[in-house]
Amino acid sequence: MKSPTQTHAIDFDSAKLQRLGFGQQSPLVQRTISLGQLRQQLGLQLQTSLEPQRILGLFFREIQRLVPLHALSYEHQASDLRLEFGQRGHHCVSYSLSHEGEHLGELVFRRNQRFSEEELASLESLLSCLLYPMRNALLYRAATQSALRDPLTGTGNRIAMDQTLQREIDMARRHLQPLSLLMLDIDHFKRVNDSHGHNAGDKVLKAVAAAIKGQLRNVDMVFRFGGEEFLILLSNTSREAAALVGERLRHAAQAQDYRADTVPIELTVSLGCSTLLPGESAESLIRRADSALYVAKREGRNRLAMAG
Repeated sequence: MKSPTQTHAIDFDSAKLQRLGFGQQSPLVQRTISLGQLRQQLGLQLQTSLEPQRILGLFFREIQRLVPLHALSYEHQASDLRLEFGQRGHHCVSYSLSHEGEHLGELVFRRNQRFSEEELASLESLLSCLLYPMRNALLYRAATQSALRDPLTGTGNRIAMDQTLQREIDMARRHLQPLSLLMLDIDHFKRVNDSHGHNAGDKVLKAVAAAIKGQLRNVDMVFRFGGEEFLILLSNTSREAAALVGERLRHAAQAQDYRADTVPIELTVSLGCSTLLPGESAESLIRRADSALYVAKREGRNRLAMAG
């Protein structure tokens, strides 16, 4: 059964601000705090972080002092950000947040009882406290992601790889889970640049990166390791499972339709795979995957080799 939905759009630059809590409202039953007091507190508390999850978690907790809720969910597609707090309810009300034409995400409140007009007015008033903290958090997130992302392929860069790999190794050891690494290299990539130009080479790199990401789980991570090399980090993945993933990536990359203008480009990739050993360092894990990749190249390319 489809849940009843109340949908609203909030534009904090319009004259609607006057109705978002600045006028007199009847007190809600069993209020422990007034709307004005809560707005003032949120205005201070939400400015203390640039982390979207912390800001929204605090917002979700505090507004329930005025309007009881079962859940809050937030989505900002441009940042690939999706957050959920609490349990789902039968009734929901959604808000589209914007500022000066800039979309700041979709926010949904849920609970088992339908929202009254008075409660909606309170929620809308409190949402105005969320605007600037979330805008700043999204800007900070975009800047951080840009600093850790390869601008051509959209994969993580070497800085992101160095930060992530050691963290994943520590987590794998703490939780006694396997961790595997794939090193992927585009075969004869120099020929693409020499024969068709660097623009064609850039298109090939982007297409290969997209093919890789399209075959992986959300928890898997892809980094551009070198010119035409990619490193794929597979959390909680055994040696055998990593080999299957590697073969899937090899076939997916080969199946892409690569072209320079209308001229088709035949392309294959080679891969090396290593799985974390007890006490092994990040450098050793990478070195073994790179050595396995060298074996795959030496044995004829367009294949996967496993580290010993």
